[in-house]
Amino acid sequence: MKDSIDRYYENIVVLLRRIYEEERSSIERAADILAKAIKEDRIIHVFGSGGHSHMAMEELFYRAGGLVPINPIFEPGIMLHHGAIKSTIIERIPEYCSRILDYYDVKEGDPIIIATAYGINSCTIDAALEAKKRGAIVIAVTSPEFSKSIPLDHPARHPSKKNLFEVADIVIDCKMPFGDAIVEIEGFPQKVAPSSTILVAFTLNMLIAKTIEKLVKEGVEPPVWMSANIPGGDEYNRRWIQKYKYRIKSL
Repeated sequence: MKDSIDRYYENIVVLLRRIYEEERSSIERAADILAKAIKEDRIIHVFGSGGHSHMAMEELFYRAGGLVPINPIFEPGIMLHHGAIKSTIIERIPEYCSRILDYYDVKEGDPIIIATAYGINSCTIDAALEAKKRGAIVIAVTSPEFSKSIPLDHPARHPSKKNLFEVADIVIDCKMPFGDAIVEIEGFPQKVAPSSTILVAFTLNMLIAKTIEKLVKEGVEPPVWMSANIPGGDEYNRRWIQKYKYRIKSL
C-alpha cells in the first residue's frame, strides 16, 4: 500500500516530467536571451517576488555550477525571515515593488527573471510592468494553471487583475497545480507537501544549464562559479569576484 512518501515522489516526478517534455522551447528561447545578455556583459536580474518565492533568487545566486552575473533582488520587506505575515501584507501593496527596481538598476535591454509560481500579487505584477516600462526583457517562471484558477476579486491579486504570464515576454510554465500541495492523506481534508519550490528550482537550473551550453557552443567562456568547498574553488572564483563584486549588490 502506498504511503505519503510514495505519493509525493510519484506526483512530483509527474510534474517534473511535464516541465521537461512541454517547456523545452520556452527554455530555449529564454536561454537565448540570457546568453545574449552575457555576451553583452550585462547582469541578469532575478526576482522571487514574495514569500517562499525568494528561494528562487537564492537558488541561482552565488551557486556552485551556476552563472556568476546573477543579481538577486533581495527585498527584506517580502522575505519570510523579516516577518512572514508582514511579507504577505507587503507583497499585496501596489507600487511597492516597482520602486525597488530603481535600487537594483534594472536597465533597458537587461533580462529579469521573475520566478513565482503563483503569479498574481501586486509585487509580482508591478515588478513585471515596471521592468517592461524600462525596456527590460521579462522571463517568467510561473504557473498559468494556478493563476487562472484564482478569482479576479481575490484580495491577493494586483488591482489590474493581471497575471504574470500575461505580462511577461517569455513564460516558462513550472506546472504547479492549484493549491501547491500535492499529497492527500486519508482522513485529513487539506493536501500536504508543497511542490512549488522544487518545480521552480528544477526549471531555473535547466534554464541556466542551457544558457551555459549555448555559450560554450559559441566559443564564449561562461562565467560560472566553482564550489568554494573544494580544492581550487577559491582560486577559480577570484577573478569572477574581482569582475562582478561592484556590479552585483549582494555580492
